[in-house]
Amino acid sequence: MIGDLISGVGGTAWTVVFFIVALSVIVAVHEYGHYIVGRWTGIHAEVFSLGFGPVLFSRTDRRGTRWQIAAIPLGGYVKFLGDSNAASGKDAGAMAGLSAEERRHTMHGAPLWARAATVAAGPVFNFILALAVYAGMITAQGVATGSPTVGELRPYPMPEASLQAGDRILAVNGTETPDLTAFLDLTATLPPAAAVTYRVERAGQVAEVQGPHPMPPVVVGVHPTSAAMRAGIRPGDVILSANGQAVTAFSELPPIVEASQGAPVDLVVWRDGAETSLTLTPERRDIPLSDGGFETRWLIGLSGGILFEPELRRAGPVETVTMAGEQLWFVTKTSLSGLWHVATGGISTCNISGPIGMAEVMGDAARSGPEVFLSMLAALSLGIGLLNLFPIPVLDGGHLMFHVWESVTGKPPSDRALGVLMTAGLALVLSFMAFALTNDLFC
Repeated sequence: MIGDLISGVGGTAWTVVFFIVALSVIVAVHEYGHYIVGRWTGIHAEVFSLGFGPVLFSRTDRRGTRWQIAAIPLGGYVKFLGDSNAASGKDAGAMAGLSAEERRHTMHGAPLWARAATVAAGPVFNFILALAVYAGMITAQGVATGSPTVGELRPYPMPEASLQAGDRILAVNGTETPDLTAFLDLTATLPPAAAVTYRVERAGQVAEVQGPHPMPPVVVGVHPTSAAMRAGIRPGDVILSANGQAVTAFSELPPIVEASQGAPVDLVVWRDGAETSLTLTPERRDIPLSDGGFETRWLIGLSGGILFEPELRRAGPVETVTMAGEQLWFVTKTSLSGLWHVATGGISTCNISGPIGMAEVMGDAARSGPEVFLSMLAALSLGIGLLNLFPIPVLDGGHLMFHVWESVTGKPPSDRALGVLMTAGLALVLSFMAFALTNDLFC
């Protein structure tokens, strides 16, 4: 398993490796978007580089494009004919020596629509990558059938005569559960209890069995870079007590953590039939809300779920794409809301991470398993796509703003104005990167 590999062989080194793998995939897809749309629209790419600095490997294809891997794996670029640098600055000397036909194949001589499409393709391909990852995960995992039928029970110290795989839950403590939605609504309001009564349909017969609370204190997810991740808590662990208080439902855990106000919380955890004592120190985190706002709470980084995996079915193509699109929109909305709240002082600026913070997240995500790693890769791809659309010179959004100017005025900004704006944009981007790196070191 990936997590065992990271833990066993140099955690920090493997954190860096998985971050570089994720970043390289995202950058390659982004730059390939520029390249392939440029090729389709008649703009010739001279260099496609994954990484910066000294070239480690290169080859030139039959179209005259040099594909290369460079030594610093923290980005990449496509250099088109007529460009002076990786940021698509204009090489006036080279452009002057080209014929009218050759100029048509440059980023600076192609029609406006071709240039704009080529620039926009990078972020768009990042969005497509995120959508494809979400769709692939939905296809692989399946979706709930809508029936409160037990697919697979989560690890839990349950009595022998309890729920079994294949049971259809008809009622909990006498309250009917005609479908999965009704069951989930009930679990959210059911008071904590060591045991509840389930009426189930099993092999064509109706029976009543005792079992734990339908939302038990079972760890379903461990958030990257959290106190729980650092303490070694794993999905499937059961929280038996917190600060000496017995826990029978997951809903009992957050109030105990919040009441600690940042003081260490002592947990007793059940795993594989054995009990373990752990101490975690909650951290102040800003949590996105469904209405677009944020709530600041003390957290240890655990998420729960119902007692079992519901019975699943394979989603159809349209349903899969729709669900993936909804996830894409949710992450987009949350990301933009977070940036807005940081800019307006609504939440802490520590919510902005630099390369060290992102590496830690990707390393912890890989430690949690392929599903979490892919989910974070999709979120990072989406974030890079959004960031590149900001109207800042040197970013794709800045180039698109130049194209908007050209479409309105009938001519592009002057070379002198472009030079000043690009320098200012580069200074702004570097300042933002330095700020994010400072957060990584001191937040």
